Amino acid sequence: MGRPAKFSQDQILDAALAVTAEDGPAAATIAAIAERLGGPSGSLYHRFGSRDLLLASLWLRTVGRFQHGFVTALKEGDALAAALHTPRWCRLHMDEAAVLLLYRRRDLASAWPAELSRDLEALNTRVSDALSSFTGVDRERLVFATVDVPYGAVRRHLLERRPPPPLVDELIASTCRVVLRLGGSPG
Repeated sequence: MGRPAKFSQDQILDAALAVTAEDGPAAATIAAIAERLGGPSGSLYHRFGSRDLLLASLWLRTVGRFQHGFVTALKEGDALAAALHTPRWCRLHMDEAAVLLLYRRRDLASAWPAELSRDLEALNTRVSDALSSFTGVDRERLVFATVDVPYGAVRRHLLERRPPPPLVDELIASTCRVVLRLGGSPG
């Protein structure tokens, strides 16, 4: 029987997240992540096998965490809540938001690990299904209002390493209402 693992998968991914959010994907080497974690590089290779697998796992975890609220809002028929999920999530999860919205997955993992292809497909399908099941609104308008506008609205602030100000919510809500022809006041 082998020794129990000193670090959990989430602890390793948290260390990778911290290095990546602070210094960018190029700085997220196995050595840098191990140093942040306070453990040997061998522990990371034993758990993940490669840098690409580790950073792809970080990407999947981050996307899954973000998508949860977005997909839930769409399934509940609330496009405005889906649109406002992005700036609100960014404020609560600045490091994850920086990794997710400032870098593409190919920036993290130069070669996407085959063993994670199904997981990536499942995440993509989850969002696609939620968008497709939303009724009463043209899909292009829905994607523009709930994905494109919020992403564009928060990106500048994340690049400056600061949370999006509350005004961003108001502007996203106003745009969403106009694009989707919704009534009501900013929420």
